[in-house]
Amino acid sequence: MCLELALEGERLCKAGDCRAGVAFFPGRHPSRHRRSENAERHLQPAGQRLFLFGRLRKSHAISQARPHVGAVSNKFFQFSKNNRRISQVMLDSFQNFERPLVFRTMGDKLGEAKSSGNLGNTLKVMGKFDEAMICCKRHLEISRELNDKLSEGRALYNLGNVYHAKGKHIGRVGQQDPGEFPDDVRECLQQAVFYYEENLKLMRDLNDTAAQGRACGNLGNTYYLLGDFERAIQYHHERLKIAREFGDKAAERRAYSNLGNSHIFLGEFEKAAEHYKRTLVLAQELGDKAIEAQACYSLGNTYTLLRDYPMAIDYHLRHLQFAQTLMDKVGEGRACWSLGNAYSAMGNHEKALHFANMHLDISKEIGDNVGQATAQMNISDLRKVLGLPEGDLSPDSIKLVNTYSTQPSPALHRYRVRRESMKHLDIIKVGAWFTSFSIVVACTCTYFVL
Repeated sequence: MCLELALEGERLCKAGDCRAGVAFFPGRHPSRHRRSENAERHLQPAGQRLFLFGRLRKSHAISQARPHVGAVSNKFFQFSKNNRRISQVMLDSFQNFERPLVFRTMGDKLGEAKSSGNLGNTLKVMGKFDEAMICCKRHLEISRELNDKLSEGRALYNLGNVYHAKGKHIGRVGQQDPGEFPDDVRECLQQAVFYYEENLKLMRDLNDTAAQGRACGNLGNTYYLLGDFERAIQYHHERLKIAREFGDKAAERRAYSNLGNSHIFLGEFEKAAEHYKRTLVLAQELGDKAIEAQACYSLGNTYTLLRDYPMAIDYHLRHLQFAQTLMDKVGEGRACWSLGNAYSAMGNHEKALHFANMHLDISKEIGDNVGQATAQMNISDLRKVLGLPEGDLSPDSIKLVNTYSTQPSPALHRYRVRRESMKHLDIIKVGAWFTSFSIVVACTCTYFVL
């Protein structure tokens, strides 16, 4: 009876009739009054915890609901009058925080396990990784206590996702290449590998092929970030095989793209190009213009590394067209920068100057100081090569160029390919070129359990 009432209240809230839905929540319905007395003491701490997560409005609503267990004040739902989606997000977040406490009070171990997992996933999305780990580990502990293998598999997978997400989050700060992350990032990624491999073993025992595919994709991505590209390729091939078996073209496309990325770091550019071409074909079949653009960008960079500049230019022009169609100014700037590099390498400095000027204009438009400084330096070099006057730089432009030329950063390094490639193409930092745009995350679906 309790569950039916709660589900009916949830259904009404999702439909937008929040006032009616609240009446069905625990404590607001007469049949729940006795259980309400046991659970109500847990609600005020729940409100305090939500306050710590910056959810002041929800914190107030839950704390004020103490006399009526599970009730949510009308203020909590007033957003639904204007935006049902906001109401839905707030409702889901509230229920995720509330449910583990309620199930624990009721002595429902399975319910507590599932709700702990859901809460962990919510915390992960919020960037509260350490708290998410605690909840997911509680999910794992209860699942093993109950000998529930399916639930254990979900907990292992979600724990892998939390560590993977935390590692990527920390690693974004320095913009290092795969395999060059600091120890704290590597520790997170190694923990992710541990839980993904445990999940994979269990899914093989349970003969769950689809889940094996997800685990292989994530293991491939994690080993890629750790710099173990051979093992990454091994898992991405296994992911590709399973995706084909299920006719999952989206997963197949991701696997091909990730294989291309791994081969790039091994210096196997021909193999990378073949995988990126398959990515492009599948993106066209799926009608995904953004992925088509990404594949063209990756192919343009790969053919530049192969010194096949006409092919590189062809793919970068296609990427530029996609970026303009999709109104992707960042992508448009990268395309112009890459085209300038390719034309300069071919000795067509006039075309290179044209795209360097476009890169400068776009960088100014989007407020990209690094791109602006790089474009200014490229324009200066090209004008010297062409025997043209330097041109007048504004004081701000001079300051930018001086700042980024005397204090190079990882962000600037990936932009300065043209200046270095004119001297020696081999010193191009391949990783920064590709990781800035073309890494495709394998299917990292999160297990939310109802």
